[in-house]
Amino acid sequence: MRIRQEQRERVIAALSAHLLATGLAQTSLRPLAAAAGISDRMLLYYFRDKADVLGTVIGRIADGFAEGLDAALPAEPMPPERLLVAASLLVRSPAMQPSMRLWLDIAAAAARQEPPFPAIASQILDQFMAWLEARMDRPASAERRQLAALLLAVIDGLALFDMAGGTAQADAATAALARLRFD
Repeated sequence: MRIRQEQRERVIAALSAHLLATGLAQTSLRPLAAAAGISDRMLLYYFRDKADVLGTVIGRIADGFAEGLDAALPAEPMPPERLLVAASLLVRSPAMQPSMRLWLDIAAAAARQEPPFPAIASQILDQFMAWLEARMDRPASAERRQLAALLLAVIDGLALFDMAGGTAQADAATAALARLRFD
């Protein structure tokens, strides 16, 4: 059983790299299997179905993204203004761009109601909302949840500018964040 798990982990790593490089354009079973260097039958040996493949691999990518955020930002809670600036700069960095491109791909697929992306997008939103809430120096409350949603919307909006060629607008918005204050 250990060998199977090790092989499955190698497949997850290969597919993570594939999705970060290509987005969701090549996510039918054959291209996924080819990217992992295995047959489509072997892919289904490691996973129940395509939804399981994508959910597992994207979940692993999201975990890695969260770990990158954790490593790059101070562990102690901070004011929402400071958290917004720090997280925005980080997600706009070249190292985070592939993950943000994939996230926007997932969000677009979820908006079109393409299975399994609505469920995957919802899980990722919940994960990052919780991450933002935990990093804010505010007591747990409905207001803190609302602020986390606002921060996530701004961060994702900056990523959208970057990905759509509006880097100048994203730069201007990022500069304006330094003047933003929450009561």
